Amino acid sequence: MDHFPIFLAVEGRRIVVSGGGEAALAKLRLLLKTTARITVFAAAPEAALRALAAEGRITLVTRALAPGDALCAALFYAANDDAAEDARVTRLARADGALTNWVDNLEASQFITPAIVDRDPVTVAIGTEGAAPVLARAIKADLEARLPASLGLLARIGKGFRRAAEALPMGRKRREFWFEYYFKTGPQALEKDGLDGIGPALDALLARHLSEAPRKGRVDLVGAGPGDPELLTLRARKLLDEADVVIHDRLVSPAILELARREAVMIDAGKKGFGPAMAQDDICALMVEHAAAGAHVVRLKGGDPGVFGRLDEEVEALEAADLDWAVTPGITAASAATAQIGQSLTKRDRNSAARLLTGHDMQGFAEQDWRGLARPGQVAAIYMGLKGARFIQGRLMMHGARADTPVTAVENASRSDARTIATTLGRLAADLEAAALTGPAVLLYGLAPRAAAHALPRLTEELA
Repeated sequence: MDHFPIFLAVEGRRIVVSGGGEAALAKLRLLLKTTARITVFAAAPEAALRALAAEGRITLVTRALAPGDALCAALFYAANDDAAEDARVTRLARADGALTNWVDNLEASQFITPAIVDRDPVTVAIGTEGAAPVLARAIKADLEARLPASLGLLARIGKGFRRAAEALPMGRKRREFWFEYYFKTGPQALEKDGLDGIGPALDALLARHLSEAPRKGRVDLVGAGPGDPELLTLRARKLLDEADVVIHDRLVSPAILELARREAVMIDAGKKGFGPAMAQDDICALMVEHAAAGAHVVRLKGGDPGVFGRLDEEVEALEAADLDWAVTPGITAASAATAQIGQSLTKRDRNSAARLLTGHDMQGFAEQDWRGLARPGQVAAIYMGLKGARFIQGRLMMHGARADTPVTAVENASRSDARTIATTLGRLAADLEAAALTGPAVLLYGLAPRAAAHALPRLTEELA
């Protein structure tokens, strides 16, 4: 992020614009929505600028900008449609201490003006750091259509009611009140009784929330999927937006954590095979502690909570504490990895079953039904199998698995930094060591990437 987005207080402050043509007018159409004092310097201003001055909406100085003209200005716009003149006035404005914007010159600007959706006092600013103005305009058009015109009115009324709402305790209780006002009570009252109906509706809503007992805390055990935020379920997104506390695994991607409320308490309960880990008892205790205090807790797990996620232990701890809980499933790594390589876990005439295995458990490398898995045509997704790759390879070949059996390792499945290592059982340990995978990976035993699968008969002949 090269440009940090902020909202600058401009009420009663100076904003200076240099330019008398269309570029200056385009900026003024936006600036005139503010409560700033706007001064325009233009040696030959267009008629529209003179009209704005006659209406008292701007101060128009009919000469070129000179040293000292931008003193005490919060912002300055160079909009002369003349590169030499814009360079000159930008230097003068910077010398006067103003933040400067050279219209259509990103590199020479100290700040940029975003595309804006105006529902005063609700303002949505959209910026692309100059990379894609067309995209910013498209997002603006989409938001303009989505946000009702009444939103600004509801926000202004709500702003005046904030002091009364402070009777509610901070946090979840107050958020629930405002959520109900903006998305249910307020719009309904406005539609039914007009502006006069909103005040009584707000009073009644506040009285009800004050009289209601605080809701009990609860825990949602949520699958974060394989890492791509677009593969998160709609319910998971909603719960992240509502959570007071998020207890997350190491495998949950930063892009998904960004979807949580800024005010939420974020707790890293990361675990890494054969590495540092928070004890499971401590994770359960954290969930119980926060939920018992009335918080809405989201226990966020990579993939699906029910697939090697120790879900049962956490549910048992919540039930023992008499706390409400629910499970929101997620896309597990096996599904994401097979999608990555264009294959399916099951296929007619190949395998009617697929196994989900772990490479290690609490006792170390995990023993499996190696003899059954070694039979031709078997498919398995092996989680947490990188450290045990040589052990898995040895066990399978010991029980008769062919050395040319395809195996694919998929690291960071579904993410932009995903890597696919197509190998065979005979070369598995060596190829994984050479690849030096560091991210979460799943081994797909019996599957090759779709493109590579066509070469398998020839590969089999060479290895035979």
